[in-house]
Amino acid sequence: MEIVTRRLRLDALRREDAAPLFAYRADPAVSRYQGWKPASIADAARFIEAQQGLAPDTPGTWWQRAIRSRESDVLIGDVGLHFVAADTVELGITLAPAHQRRGHAREALEVILDFVFGGLRKHRVVASVDPRNVACTKLLEGLGMHREAPVRAPLRDGDDLVLAMLEREWLAAPADDGDGR
Repeated sequence: MEIVTRRLRLDALRREDAAPLFAYRADPAVSRYQGWKPASIADAARFIEAQQGLAPDTPGTWWQRAIRSRESDVLIGDVGLHFVAADTVELGITLAPAHQRRGHAREALEVILDFVFGGLRKHRVVASVDPRNVACTKLLEGLGMHREAPVRAPLRDGDDLVLAMLEREWLAAPADDGDGR
């Protein structure tokens, strides 16, 4: 499955993405907020291989999509959907530092939320965010997600912040004149 926006293409991770995926996911500025950090390029390659043929909406799995520049076809990040329950999806997004703060994450998440709520007909989306990741929290709140609760030390030494949104909230929100909606 491929999703195209004005500036981005979201599609399957490829074998040749292992090195760039490792580079940004292992970057300390990025990995401090992540639940998964590849130990090596080979580890990133194994992750990509495990994603091959995985269908969206497979219970208990993370379904990862590459975020690429439409112009250059360069991998600039990835977005993942974790199918935690029949009606609930957890989302996560990671961008290479050189591509942050340019609206790419918002553009990617808008089309992913359209897919989750409009295509997959899910009821609820959640995100678990390291509270130190202020930019991500602001991004998710800007998309209409609401803070629910802190979660005690799920992945790291500190607590996480859980944000959530219901299908009716996303579908009722006015369309952005930008890329995804």
